[in-house]
Amino acid sequence: MLRTTLLGSARQLLRERAWPDITMSDIATSAGVSRQTLYNEFGSRSGFVQAYLLYDADRILAVVEEAIEASGGDPATTLEVAFGAFLETISEDPLAASVLAGTDSDGLLTLVTTRGEPVLMIAGSRLGAAIQAMWPAAAADDVSMLSTELVRLALSHAMLPQGDPAVAAKRVAALLTPFAEQALAKRDS
Repeated sequence: MLRTTLLGSARQLLRERAWPDITMSDIATSAGVSRQTLYNEFGSRSGFVQAYLLYDADRILAVVEEAIEASGGDPATTLEVAFGAFLETISEDPLAASVLAGTDSDGLLTLVTTRGEPVLMIAGSRLGAAIQAMWPAAAADDVSMLSTELVRLALSHAMLPQGDPAVAAKRVAALLTPFAEQALAKRDS
């Protein structure tokens, strides 16, 4: 409960200003706790940043999982709707804006790119589970490959947004739909 309150307070502050302009004291004050309580919970600013990235990833993944579940199961539609939901969510995300500004001294960008293994693993696993639930007969290896590559594409699009997110989602779906259809066809053979 305390962690969620502290992480939620940081999210609220990120709506008002960029990450480099937010101190640990600001977060503690916003949450109504002492700075020492915040440090006791996360150890350091770096520990807090890592926890916040996972918290934020969880929120974004929940949106994508919901989109997958509501898509109806057609591969093209599922991929387009899920990728579109991600792009829309990330475009409105206050931490993503701070990361993309490239002005942080906490290395946020490296925590989702070159040191992003924890985020990639969690996102790939959760996305894989959502895909497997949508297409239960698909081979686990195919689901794993699809989810891993979707996460990598999603991070690439988040880091270098290009034009209309709906167009990007449609393009990614067009690219990956043949693989998804092939994976689903395997189950019927």
